[in-house]
Amino acid sequence: MKTNINPFTHAIANKQKQIGLWVSLSNNYAAEVVATSNYDWALLDMEHSPNELTSVLGQLQAFSASSTTAIVRPPWNDSVMVKRLLDSGSEGLLFPMVQSVEEAEQAVAATRYPPRGIRGVSGSTRANAFGRKTDYFQRVEDETTVLVQIETRQALECAELIADVDGISGVFFGPADIAADIGKLGQPNCKEVWDLILPVAKALMAKGMPVGTLMLDPDFAIKLVGEGFTFVAVGSDLSLLAKGADQLCEKVKTKI
Repeated sequence: MKTNINPFTHAIANKQKQIGLWVSLSNNYAAEVVATSNYDWALLDMEHSPNELTSVLGQLQAFSASSTTAIVRPPWNDSVMVKRLLDSGSEGLLFPMVQSVEEAEQAVAATRYPPRGIRGVSGSTRANAFGRKTDYFQRVEDETTVLVQIETRQALECAELIADVDGISGVFFGPADIAADIGKLGQPNCKEVWDLILPVAKALMAKGMPVGTLMLDPDFAIKLVGEGFTFVAVGSDLSLLAKGADQLCEKVKTKI
């Protein structure tokens, strides 16, 4: 058995637009509901959701039958957690709060086997179909998506150096944390935040580095894709459920 191609890794490398969904409900049944919604990628969040390894595993299994690539955001740039997520079959990772070249190098190293990294070796995992994918060790680097998240003014200032780290697949901007860092907490869409992000994003695009973000305003998301962002998450299962529940309740209560 041969290793499967990760379509998301190759799509962003070829600058093909990829539309995604944030998955925060931390449940395999909920994941299965959105797995066949035809998004190009989904982000299974462990940083700001009550996800643990076993719940992420169930969600990865839910997405495995779909055409959507499931990327996991670990709670931190932790090589032990990364090892376990990759062994569980995650096709890519989004590393939160990467602030420097050294932290970007640490993230990449956690996804690579020696001598190119520090990932521990297991001969039988879900990732290699329990030993059946005979070319897994040879191809895993080419197929695994490694995304780093820029979330502060400090990180923005060294983003181009971070993007130069060998093994980085794309750079993801976190406007909510950037907003907080510049005194605009709760205002991720404000002009001051995007006046900082957009010049850096365009500089990375000019270098050929794919860039992405999460944008819950669909019109703003469409604008960013039009301006060259390669991978953009345009909503979350959590916000869809909350807004849908609120709208239904309001619609009925206002007419009775």
